[in-house]
Amino acid sequence: MNNTELKAKAIQIRMDLLRMIHGAKTGHTGGSLSNTDILTALYYRIMNIDPARPKWEDRDRFIASKGHSVESLWCILADLGFFSKEELATFSQFGTRLIGHPNNKVPGIEMNTGALGHGLAISVGMALAAKRDGKAYRVFCLMGDGEQAEGSVWEAAMAGAHYGLDNLVGFVDRNRLQISGSTEEVMGLDPLDEKWAAFGWNVVSLDGNDIDALVAALERVPAAIGKPTLIMANTVKGKGISFAENIPHWHHHVPSDEELARALTELKEAAERLARLEGQVR
Repeated sequence: MNNTELKAKAIQIRMDLLRMIHGAKTGHTGGSLSNTDILTALYYRIMNIDPARPKWEDRDRFIASKGHSVESLWCILADLGFFSKEELATFSQFGTRLIGHPNNKVPGIEMNTGALGHGLAISVGMALAAKRDGKAYRVFCLMGDGEQAEGSVWEAAMAGAHYGLDNLVGFVDRNRLQISGSTEEVMGLDPLDEKWAAFGWNVVSLDGNDIDALVAALERVPAAIGKPTLIMANTVKGKGISFAENIPHWHHHVPSDEELARALTELKEAAERLARLEGQVR
């Protein structure tokens, strides 16, 4: 996909995840909206994957360490054909595979995650295995910014740099909000980019809701040979929905019928503006 197609896809994924959460009457809405652009760039442009062969040995790996924001991931995997889109209607229902965190019984999921602080360590192990086995696959790990208060994140960061894992890319979804409020009030993190750099990572800070910036950065990986890359993705929690953006309450707020209708209208209008802009450019 080109960048315009990626932007349109991200709008579609936001619409899908909102419908899914509304139908299930549960979910982590704000964080899924903030990470949608990151996952869209990865899955539709950057990662070397094959939905028909989810266990292909040379596939790139993705670990959703902030596993509670799984809704965007479920919608993307269904859209790509890892499983049927009809299964999205079972999200968080009794007996479903599509629970509220990544579940490796589902094709396309590498590990069960959601206990914060573990995903990067898993990713370090996978990237180290690739190096030692002479494999070319890469490992991508998405973390939350509230998750950065977990000490195990920093143990893994130290190991990733020590072993020179330039096949490893970490993301921090830096929306500055967690379930109990502002990250800087709950546990101050800034200057977070400097901390990662001090641990030996190549740090790229960008607008994590900007598809152009994400693609440009990811296509340069590895930008520093012998160093893992950390993308500080400065995002907006609730991105794409005007009345949800930067509102802590939307961490796991389920949209009402009226809120869903308003949100879908805003997203349809965004898609129409994108299409008009593309027409003008052409």
